[in-house]
Amino acid sequence: MKDIDLDKIYRETPLAEIPWNSELPPEALVRLVESSRIKPCRTLDLGCGAGNYAVYFAGKGFEVTGVDISPTAIKLAQENAKQAGVECTFLAADALSDLREIQEDYDFIYDWQLLHHIFPEDRHKYAHNVNRLLHSDGRYLSCCFSEKDPQFGGSGKYRTTSLGTVLFFSSEQEIKELFEPYFTIEELKTIELPGKFAPHQVIFAFMQKK
Repeated sequence: MKDIDLDKIYRETPLAEIPWNSELPPEALVRLVESSRIKPCRTLDLGCGAGNYAVYFAGKGFEVTGVDISPTAIKLAQENAKQAGVECTFLAADALSDLREIQEDYDFIYDWQLLHHIFPEDRHKYAHNVNRLLHSDGRYLSCCFSEKDPQFGGSGKYRTTSLGTVLFFSSEQEIKELFEPYFTIEELKTIELPGKFAPHQVIFAFMQKK
């Protein structure tokens, strides 16, 4: 992950101008809940940002913990949950650390547009963390930018955004090779996702702990 001050982005950039901040949960995430593929359970949101999706899950009866590297984002998430009248736990922590802050395991873990912030050399450590925090037979969902995505220059594996963040754009094969040692992949596909400023091609990976 490129050493960029994400907390500075949350301190200085209005949420409306942060591309990954969306108040409404994406349809692909909502479908998992409405179809009962994921039922209310103990859930971990990695890279929760301002907590919008954590608040959505909590409103559906999930017991949610949100984690983000930005303390400012965590404060925003706490305010968001309070305004929505739901109970969530939010922690400031680095998903690539040993995550000692988290003392329990979870039935469902998801990261939505976090993985493309993590570079290949750090991804196995991240996948190990997810596997360790997931309860036996638990489910995991990851959604990240595909190398087929036309945004941010539309070519190359590493691309720089207007906010200065550098992202890694993956192939389905790379995602498969990363997660297969830890999980049974139930669904792996590239889908189009509406973005705040433009649509994106993203890799949707839904899996179960081995």
